[in-house]
Amino acid sequence: MKTTIKTISFLLLGSTILFSCVPQRKYLDVKEKQQKCEDNLQTYKNQLRKDTIEIKELKAKFKTLKKERDGLVRDTTVLNTSLRTLTKQYDKINALNNELLNKQKLRSLQDAEEIRKLLADLQKSKDELQAKEDALKELEKMLNQKKKHLEALKAEIDRKNAELDRKDSLLTEKKQKLIELQQILNKKDSVVEALRKTVADALLGFKNQGLDVQIKNGKVYVSLQEKLLFKSGRWDIDPKGKEALKKLAKVLEENPDINIMVVGHTDDVPYHGSGGIEDNWDLSTKRATSVVKYILANSKIDPKRLTAAGHGEFMPVDPAKTKEARAKNRRTEIILTPKLDELFKIMETN
Repeated sequence: MKTTIKTISFLLLGSTILFSCVPQRKYLDVKEKQQKCEDNLQTYKNQLRKDTIEIKELKAKFKTLKKERDGLVRDTTVLNTSLRTLTKQYDKINALNNELLNKQKLRSLQDAEEIRKLLADLQKSKDELQAKEDALKELEKMLNQKKKHLEALKAEIDRKNAELDRKDSLLTEKKQKLIELQQILNKKDSVVEALRKTVADALLGFKNQGLDVQIKNGKVYVSLQEKLLFKSGRWDIDPKGKEALKKLAKVLEENPDINIMVVGHTDDVPYHGSGGIEDNWDLSTKRATSVVKYILANSKIDPKRLTAAGHGEFMPVDPAKTKEARAKNRRTEIILTPKLDELFKIMETN
C-alpha cells in the first residue's frame, strides 16, 4: 500500500508539472484537483493507519471484556449454589423449630432446662441463619450489580462489533478506491509507453540526427536539437526538421487523447539578432510557436491540444560551458501527455 501511495503521489506530481505550462485557467483547475487528490490520499493514508490501530485496541478490549464476562458467569454459578445451600439449611432449621415446639407441648415442667437449652440452640441457629440471609442478600445485590455490568459489557461489545463491521466496510471501500486509482495510473503508464514506442518508431530515421524520445515524469519527451530544426539564431524550420515534424504530426493526429506542449530552449550565449527578437527568451518562444504552427498547418489536430512556451537558457540539460553542452541545450522539446479525465473523475467522486 505504501508503494501504491508513493506511485500515486509521484504521478500526481508529474501531472502538476504537465499542467504548469497550460493556459492559466486550465492550470488552476488541474492544480486544484491535484491538491484535492493529494489531500484525499493523505487523509486515506492517515485514516487507514488510525483505523488499523483502533481495530487492534478494540479487539484487545473485546478479549478483556470476554474474560470479565466469563468470570461473572462463574461468580453467578457459585452464588446460585450458595443460595440453594442456605435454603436447605433454612428448611432444616424450620423443621427443627417445629419439632421443638411439639416436644415443648408434650414435656412437663421438669424438662424446662432441656427446653431452654434447645431454645438457646434454636436462637443460635436463627442468628446464624439471619447472618447467612444477610450475607445472601449482599451476594444477591452483588450478583444483580454484576448482571447489570455484564449486560452493559454485552451492549458495549455489540456496539463495538457493529462499529468494527462499519469500519471494516469503510476500509474495504477505501482499498477498492485505491485499487481503482492504481489501475487508472497503470493504464496511463501503459498508454505513455505505447505512445513513446509509436513516436520512436515513426521517427526512427532521425534517431542519430539530433532527435531523442524518452519518458520522464509520466510524459513522453520528444527532444529535437537545433541542428535538426533551425539554423543558428533563426526560427524558420529547416526541410529536414519539417520532415520529422510531419511524421510526428501524423502520429499525434491519430491519438486525439494526447495534449501537446512545445517548449523552446537556447544555450546561455546572449542573442544578438534582429526582426523584433531581443534575447534568448524571445528566440526560444518564437521557435516553439513556429513548430506549433507548422504542426497545425500539416495536420487536422485541434489547436486546443497545443501549447507553445519558451524557457530561454534557464533550463539546460548540461550546465557545462563547453561547445558540446551548449549544443545539447539548444533544443526544442515536444512534451506529450495523455489526458487524465478518468483519473480526475475518480478524484472528484472521492
